[in-house]
Amino acid sequence: MNERINQTYDAAQMYYVHNMTMDAIAARLGVSRATVSRLLKSARDTGVVQIKLDDSYRKRSELERRLGEKYRVRVNMVNTRADATPIAKTSRVTRAAATLLDSLVHDGTAIGVAWGATVTEVTAHLPKRTVNGVSVVQLNGAGNAHHSGMPYLGTLMGSLAEAYNANIIHFPVPAFFDYADTKAAMWRERSVQATLRAQATVDVAIFGVGAFGGAIPSHVYSGGYFDASQQRALREQGVVGDMCTVLLRRDGTWADLEMNQRASGPSPSELARIPRRICVASGVHRAAVLRAALSTGAITDLVLDEQLAQALMEH
Repeated sequence: MNERINQTYDAAQMYYVHNMTMDAIAARLGVSRATVSRLLKSARDTGVVQIKLDDSYRKRSELERRLGEKYRVRVNMVNTRADATPIAKTSRVTRAAATLLDSLVHDGTAIGVAWGATVTEVTAHLPKRTVNGVSVVQLNGAGNAHHSGMPYLGTLMGSLAEAYNANIIHFPVPAFFDYADTKAAMWRERSVQATLRAQATVDVAIFGVGAFGGAIPSHVYSGGYFDASQQRALREQGVVGDMCTVLLRRDGTWADLEMNQRASGPSPSELARIPRRICVASGVHRAAVLRAALSTGAITDLVLDEQLAQALMEH
């Protein structure tokens, strides 16, 4: 086993540091070229080699620059064709978001995660590498009257834990409590307070925004958390969607909405205490809620598709 590890390291050093060809490496190690290719892949997969791009060298488009200035966020816009399918756009956006998140994870990093369909796909694109002492903290509850949310949440949290060999800190509470005083009582429980303290130490958070409708529906509106009549009532109150299951009006206000007194996710003001907050969004149907989310000041990094970026600049 140690010989294989040493061989992997030697192959990686010759290839990436000394710029030797795979044929030359094969001759030096006395193996086939195919074996060298497998060694280099293993070096990347196990973290022996960690390839990172310095984002400061990336040329920003005029649209990215204007969007960043307008909302005072770092913008990572993914170039997408207008006629691309929603799935294709989401795939490209989530891959870019995975690259950004991975660049911020080091030994001891605490990652805060708010569940959602978009974030689940982000975690599927994360590379597996060796880091120590990483923790993954669930930021909002997932259960509702119909299901616990655990199978859905498990895929997301499991992907992160596998990528970084991370410790998982669950938050086993409903997404929305039936009564505000029930939430207040739960927040006094020591087990819940322990998770809340862990949330307060998060270094980087990743989350999406939920919107009504769309070709790829947001899980909070399609997963049994609100029925049709409740969704109509929310719209009548001016709600355009949510961020971390905290509902937002079109102008970004949220504090006086009764439902938010029962929401388990962090409020925009609580999110803003985390050093880096990555919001990932795709699809123009999310323009209204994303605009609302940006106006709260809770986002530091935005990853989105080109068409959604254009829609944000139109108003």
